[in-house]
Amino acid sequence: MKHPYAHYRPLFPVLASKIHLASCSQGAISKTVSESIEAYMNSLLTAGVNWNQAIKVVEQAKYSFAKLIGAEPNEIAVLCSVSDIFSAIASSLSFEKGKNIIVTTDMDFPTAGHVWLAQEKFGAKVRFIPSQQGVIPLEYYERYVTSDTLVTSISHVCYYNGFKQDLKAIADIVHRKGSLLFVDAYQSAGQVPIDVKKMDIDILAAGTRKYMLGIPGISFLYIKAELAEKWKPRVTGWFGQEDHSKFNVHQIIPAAGTRRFETGTPSFISAYAAAAAIRLLLEIGVENISSYLNLLAQFALDYGQEKGLHTVTPLSAHKRGGITAFYVKNAGQIESILKERNIIVSARNDVIRIAPHFYNTQDDIRQAIDELTTVLTANK
Repeated sequence: MKHPYAHYRPLFPVLASKIHLASCSQGAISKTVSESIEAYMNSLLTAGVNWNQAIKVVEQAKYSFAKLIGAEPNEIAVLCSVSDIFSAIASSLSFEKGKNIIVTTDMDFPTAGHVWLAQEKFGAKVRFIPSQQGVIPLEYYERYVTSDTLVTSISHVCYYNGFKQDLKAIADIVHRKGSLLFVDAYQSAGQVPIDVKKMDIDILAAGTRKYMLGIPGISFLYIKAELAEKWKPRVTGWFGQEDHSKFNVHQIIPAAGTRRFETGTPSFISAYAAAAAIRLLLEIGVENISSYLNLLAQFALDYGQEKGLHTVTPLSAHKRGGITAFYVKNAGQIESILKERNIIVSARNDVIRIAPHFYNTQDDIRQAIDELTTVLTANK
């Protein structure tokens, strides 16, 4: 297979010595991102203070993320992590009798369950939709989301096996039941096209260190403008106020739009990295990235099965993203052995996840699977 993005590979120094297939955990860092981080550090070294410029870069990152998901910039806020976003949203809800159910799934990242279960002492009741053979059947949302559901909280792409959900179809169901839809897009943003308006998503969270090719320390929150204006966050700070430069300790005036969910000074260095990384994604186009990753994922599935590996990723192309997960009993140990052989993959519980990005090739995947099968044979 000809690599359509071969000219981008030199931007990623790690690819010169390693096969990097762990975008589901940490995407490869580009020279563009590294230079942006250096620019931030150098501005501090030479100017001593760079507050105004750093604030501009934060706004640039928010603008670019809004463009990435089809939102308006005033519908975006920045927080430190997706876990922080979950807590900020959960603590802003009122759990009243007759409207206090939180529906999530057993395939969501543990943070979702942890945060929602923590709300039970405040009146929430958490209902988990069970998975069936590595997927959540769409009809389960009809069954588990009821008129007393306040929020339906789901992942777009599952961190464990790459299962991808039909967000528009789910939105139609949960909205008909009177529930809000909260989407964790950490595993999809940057590799799967997202249009929050067409998909009718109420709330969305995404971080930058995976397919968005950034570093930890910053995450993005989207809330529909008309919904954000109705909320007064309990977790707040000076950046979440209408005019944080007034330094008025006696008054709370929430900022317009989703910015009211911001708290304190964001990680500027992470914002510099995010702005540069998202520019690169927008330059290539997520639609193009997704089409290419679908081809790589299909090859990973086919070649893995040919080599005798057991996949836990859905076989249907429309039910998966770019992650291919293979069952491996001692996954953590195997991940470490492969790393010693300059192959970077990601283990979770009993699976090895192969998660390419646009900079990877079919040959990267072939070599990784060959080494994986060799290691598994040697460690039986």
